Amino acid sequence: MRLCRASSTGQEDPVLEELDIKNFALIDSAHVEFSKGFTVLSGETGAGKSILIGSLAFLLGGKAGVEQIRTGTQEAQVSGTFLLESPEAHAWLEEHGIEDEDGRILLRRVIRNTGKSSGWIGGVPVTRADLLAFSAFLVDIHGQHEQQSLFKVAEHRRYLDIYAGITEQVASFTALYSDLVEKRRLLQNLNTDDSKRAERIEMLNFAVEEINSANLRENEDSELEDEENRLSSYEKLYGEIEEINSLLEGEGGGILSLFKRLSSSSSRASSLDKSLGALENRIQSSYYEIEDISAEFRRYEQGLVFDPERLEQVQDRLELIYKLKKKYASGKASPISQVLEYAKKAEAELEQISGLVQNREELEAQVEEAGKKVYTAAKEISIKRKAASDKMSHDVEAILQSLGMGGTKFKVNLQEKAGDDLTQKCGPYGMDDIEFLISANPGSPMLPLARIASGGELSRVMLALKTILSAADTAGTLVFDEIDTGIGGEVAVAVGDHLKKLASARQILCITHLASIAVYADNQLKIEKGAAGDMTSTAVFPVAGDSRVQEIARMLSGDSSSEESLEHASSMLQKYGGR
Repeated sequence: MRLCRASSTGQEDPVLEELDIKNFALIDSAHVEFSKGFTVLSGETGAGKSILIGSLAFLLGGKAGVEQIRTGTQEAQVSGTFLLESPEAHAWLEEHGIEDEDGRILLRRVIRNTGKSSGWIGGVPVTRADLLAFSAFLVDIHGQHEQQSLFKVAEHRRYLDIYAGITEQVASFTALYSDLVEKRRLLQNLNTDDSKRAERIEMLNFAVEEINSANLRENEDSELEDEENRLSSYEKLYGEIEEINSLLEGEGGGILSLFKRLSSSSSRASSLDKSLGALENRIQSSYYEIEDISAEFRRYEQGLVFDPERLEQVQDRLELIYKLKKKYASGKASPISQVLEYAKKAEAELEQISGLVQNREELEAQVEEAGKKVYTAAKEISIKRKAASDKMSHDVEAILQSLGMGGTKFKVNLQEKAGDDLTQKCGPYGMDDIEFLISANPGSPMLPLARIASGGELSRVMLALKTILSAADTAGTLVFDEIDTGIGGEVAVAVGDHLKKLASARQILCITHLASIAVYADNQLKIEKGAAGDMTSTAVFPVAGDSRVQEIARMLSGDSSSEESLEHASSMLQKYGGR
């Protein structure tokens, strides 16, 4: 299905320009062209609105599964054309040796019924991780799962760090902190009493000696198990080979004798009728093949010897391997590589212990120095967080006011972890405990967001966060799925107005069932589910002019044809968005 772009306002060109979908979930085939500004996706409940966003998420590196493939087909495929606006996106492509075309790039991804998925950026095969990393510069998808992240206090720290512009600084701190933790662990191991250390050394030495003396080979156990099965089944195997040889060359000549007679007869018949020549050649070939097979089985039988001594050797060797697996791997069924890896790690630890015992004083100095660096870095991050937290609280509050949450107080609350300047306790992300607090009603105390916020309040808090964070986000397209959860009436009007304003600097895509939001959109796409025979499919097409009035009327009252509904829809479009 070819879709034309609707007209729009004066923003920059859209980042997501086109999306081609084939055999994805209920979508048979669709070609969607997106416009700049604010685009709404509407349709009946169950029509497949989220499938369109799901296909986009899949293209951008989201999880892939065979359940995404349309029933009765072998693979699902999604491709999309994106305008490259951010310098970071250009830098990523240059770093990976991928060229754009006139400032645009094509992404493509396929999932096959074998469960294997493949992805391409500009025609170059890439991993899923590459798709995720690169697409972060293009599109930011907000869905219900992300809204639930507001219940996770650990995520509040991440949002504040993005707002403060210190994400990379915090990542560097985490590396410093990890280094300190490792050094402290090594020093603690050194500071255990000598008897425990000697016991550990003895145990590691024994393990290394036991494994190395066994001279294990990769896959040796599989080879031995095959050999044991063959040796222990000698009588049965010998009987089967005798039966085969008897059938091939036994009393009366067997199959081979019959084939020889067949070959002679076919040769005589062919001399009488040349059209039988091809059949004679096939019979001759079959005869030679059977003759060769027979010779191979004879040789195999002649070399088949029962060797109880070898069987005992194989069983003893397997018993040793199973014993080592039980001690140094996860079980009898584990690969031998796990045992060999244990020996390698044990040798490394022995070397480490030996070296560290000789350099205890040096390690103590390193721990002290690393501790100072960690504390200094954590303090610097904490100062920046405190400076950003008040402004972030004010910015979120201001947006919530415009979204119908008048009188709401929002606070990014920071508390230092327990300890003083000398024994300050840090975590991998610094010395601060961070949590969002909210008071939804005047005079109510500030309480954790997760304890008091309703679904509608969570939607608006997330929209406020997305708005203030978008300034620091390189993604030129923001996608909102289920942003209207738990809201309606005047609040929905406020949300629609806010999304319209947000679209002045970003391409906005939004799934909604509320007409109060949809009328603000610059463009509207309708998703519709239909049936052809015994197959259900989802179609996507633009609505504009009278068809958009009808769609808004349906969203208002479920009736797209009554005069009253159409008048109401037309009035809302003229008031909030224009036709």
